Amino acid sequence: MNKILFAASECVPFVKTGGLADVCGALPKEFSKEYFDVRVVLPYYTFIPEKYKKDFKFLTSFQMNMGPLVGTRYVGVFEYELDGVTYYFIDNHDYFDCFYPYSEDRWDLEKFIFFDKAVLSMLPLIGFQPNLIHCHDWQTGFIPVYLKNDFQGDQFFWGMKSVMTIHNLKFQGMWDTKTVAGISGLSMNLFTPDKLEYKKCGNMLKGGLVYADYITTVSATYCDEIQTPYYGEGLDGLLRARHYDMQGIVNGIDNDVYDPAKDSKIYKNFDVSTFRKNKKVNKAKLQADLGLEVDPKKYMIGLISRLTDQKGLDLINYCIEGIVDDFTQLVVIGTGESKYENMFRHYAWKYPEKISANICYDDNLAHKLYAAADAFLMPSRFEPCGLTQLISFRYGTVPIVRETGGLSDTVEAFDEYKKTGDGFSFANYNGDELLNTVNYSKFVFFDKKTQWNKMVERGMNKNYSWAVQKEKYENIYNYLIG
Repeated sequence: MNKILFAASECVPFVKTGGLADVCGALPKEFSKEYFDVRVVLPYYTFIPEKYKKDFKFLTSFQMNMGPLVGTRYVGVFEYELDGVTYYFIDNHDYFDCFYPYSEDRWDLEKFIFFDKAVLSMLPLIGFQPNLIHCHDWQTGFIPVYLKNDFQGDQFFWGMKSVMTIHNLKFQGMWDTKTVAGISGLSMNLFTPDKLEYKKCGNMLKGGLVYADYITTVSATYCDEIQTPYYGEGLDGLLRARHYDMQGIVNGIDNDVYDPAKDSKIYKNFDVSTFRKNKKVNKAKLQADLGLEVDPKKYMIGLISRLTDQKGLDLINYCIEGIVDDFTQLVVIGTGESKYENMFRHYAWKYPEKISANICYDDNLAHKLYAAADAFLMPSRFEPCGLTQLISFRYGTVPIVRETGGLSDTVEAFDEYKKTGDGFSFANYNGDELLNTVNYSKFVFFDKKTQWNKMVERGMNKNYSWAVQKEKYENIYNYLIG
């Protein structure tokens, strides 16, 4: 049996700020228990819900040496089982007593370096010897570095492989080299341009990409894009050099969580045979709850997103008054940069019957919007994968996207002449192209209703469950382990 350890900074249902948590929560459950023993290790954040923490089992504790800037630190290890998956939690209140998993860069760097070393240090003590450690994003980038350097003096770690998954290349975990060496205890010989150094900084993600045995990204197109200077965030040369050890695998979603036929969070359930009637019920009830004009014939566009530059919100700002005409409504759910939070608040104040700005993240409201909206807007500058468009398909909501990353891989542009496609897309990062694409979607919605409904059917019949995608990870694991 192959033993796999997932290492991540977040994982549903314990902690979530984005899609990373969904992946690490859903994927481990999908592997066959007959062939794979997949476990997950996370930081023991104090804000993890009490309903889980009360059943955590203490396994062991020890003192761990870090670098000279940090010294010796306490490490506690707890265990919990959920849905057949064993979870480990690394405990240290100095680092993980918080209300949110991330804070300022320097402190985050130290606590995740601590986490990375603790993950490896605990393994001999808890009696779990994985064949492979699957690391997710920069927060776990030093696990492959430690594994191939400081821990090779212990036979327990010989032959242990590592995979590094890039969920978003933009975030890399960087600070000046002396500080990073002083925190980590790693030799200064490793802080060179061919290893951990980038622009005179120690770079955690770069370290993982250099030392991991294999690299994955969360879509095939993003895998290609990040090997170019425009998308490569300064690491495109390294990624081109590792081209043959890298693969893009589109994320999946949990079809049990996102199932409009059974979802208890929406107003009225529906499936591919009943969406024509029941989506209108969901729309009317959501309009009433949000204070919008109640009219199921309106074209409702949804947006659920982190409110950041990456998500193309500057394009929306450019053309929002053209988007929300007398026949169109826009519902926004999300938090992020204050300029975009205030932008949506302003337009919701200016057009209260057309725009609803919900500057928060409310999972119940999100499900209601997926079920009520006619279209979902994702004009991203770049998008490693994106989950919103995959969930939208399930709920009969048509994506409007820019052709980048995972959006290119998952949304097929509508062709009214061939009668194919399941969404709308535009190529250039341009506000006029966005507006033209939205206006074309309105034309199809209002004037070609039969083709619109067929497009919805095609989207609802797509399958992006983890049961399909997990086989690609299994192939990588088997290839590396041998």
